[in-house]
Amino acid sequence: MITPMRFFIFVLLLLLGVLQYKIWFSQHGMREVTQLKKAIAMQQKENDQLTKRNDTLEEEVRELKQGKAAAEKRARYDLGMVKKNETYYQFVH
Repeated sequence: MITPMRFFIFVLLLLLGVLQYKIWFSQHGMREVTQLKKAIAMQQKENDQLTKRNDTLEEEVRELKQGKAAAEKRARYDLGMVKKNETYYQFVH
């Protein structure tokens, strides 16, 4: 015959087993936590790259606002500007 104490212990162990299953194998368990941690790491990496890009663009804007030299440099490299009395050479590979 099963004593009340053994029945109580059996119920507690069964409950513990069900809870452990939910933690490790259910849809909202440890698998999802692991996937979310990976997604956070990837998003943080992307955010860092975008922050660096934004810093570079902010620096360019500051340089363009401050002086003529930065605007001239940008015009030379991006638009191919050549001053009077300069000779332009283009090397093709």
